[in-house]
Amino acid sequence: MPSPKKQYAALPYRRQGDKIEIMLVTSRDTGRWIIPKGWPTRGLTPRDSAAREAMEEGGLVGRITAQSIGVYHYNKRIDDGSTMLCAVEVFALQVEEQLTVWPEQDQRKTDWFTLEEAAEAVHEMELRTIIRNLRAIIQ
Repeated sequence: MPSPKKQYAALPYRRQGDKIEIMLVTSRDTGRWIIPKGWPTRGLTPRDSAAREAMEEGGLVGRITAQSIGVYHYNKRIDDGSTMLCAVEVFALQVEEQLTVWPEQDQRKTDWFTLEEAAEAVHEMELRTIIRNLRAIIQ
């Protein structure tokens, strides 16, 4: 069995008083709620690749953690209908701004969710756990 393909993701969050909210984006193909993620970018560190995905997919700019906060796995559907296993390294992104214009804004929706709503909205069990554990991670 081939090893999983590596991807990098940002888990965008903001504090609203004592609450933490997560921004999710929709995938381009299925419209499911996901976090911004993508393939490694040549010349960028994993965290910078994750931050770039957040800007491209959600117009999000902020401070990203130096270290990964977890990894989740999913099966990515390929154009020919087959799937490939991906391992996604996740970095927390404290959102400071959502740009008024960004590259994929006409291809995706964005919305803020409570931690529990965000955990329920995503399909991957490992990602649900990462979301639910975020409060303890960013103390």
